[in-house]
Amino acid sequence: MGLRINDIVPDFKADTDQGEISFHDWIGDSWAILFSHPKDFTPVCTTEFSAVAKLSAEWEKRGTKVIGVSVDGVEDHKKWKGDIEKVAGSKAGFPIIADEGLAVSKAFDMLPAEAYLPDGRTPNDSATVRSVFIIGPDKQLKLSMTYPMNVGRNFSEVLRALDGLQTAAKAGVATPADWQVGEDVIIPPAVSDADAKKKFGDFETVLPYLRKTKLPS
Repeated sequence: MGLRINDIVPDFKADTDQGEISFHDWIGDSWAILFSHPKDFTPVCTTEFSAVAKLSAEWEKRGTKVIGVSVDGVEDHKKWKGDIEKVAGSKAGFPIIADEGLAVSKAFDMLPAEAYLPDGRTPNDSATVRSVFIIGPDKQLKLSMTYPMNVGRNFSEVLRALDGLQTAAKAGVATPADWQVGEDVIIPPAVSDADAKKKFGDFETVLPYLRKTKLPS
């Protein structure tokens, strides 16, 4: 069975370019983002890791740790970091997990149990290892997105989704389509009008089941 929203994510020990980690311990009390790639030294993946590096201040502002995973080894990761930083124009301070044995990729259901890396492999042999997992401090999976090989991920959307998740968790609200920080939020249907009035003050009833309000300070 695949990993589903609100499941506890797998814990594991793994080598990274910054040393060995135990995943749940590494997350600690933070939010975390695991973003995966099928191979080092590939063009789209390099631009994506560079995008993550350039957003280091944004991750820190949101109390969020980021970590990459690629099915190559530690020494390749260390060399690839040079290319990533050249494209980014900034330091890539996050660790990259070495998943040569595919244990992490299989645990997160990015590859089938029978998958293996053949000699002379290409990125197509691990093509579905191209996902983003947002994980809460409770170690539960909050959101996942999987992309094809030929479309680069939109990390502005990853940030927007992270903002929505953190806002919903903190304020007990939901966020509408295309929501950005500062815009109105949705009052969950389970909250009565009377309780909504106490908690949020004024709100707009668009439909009986769709009520919008400003986010409390």
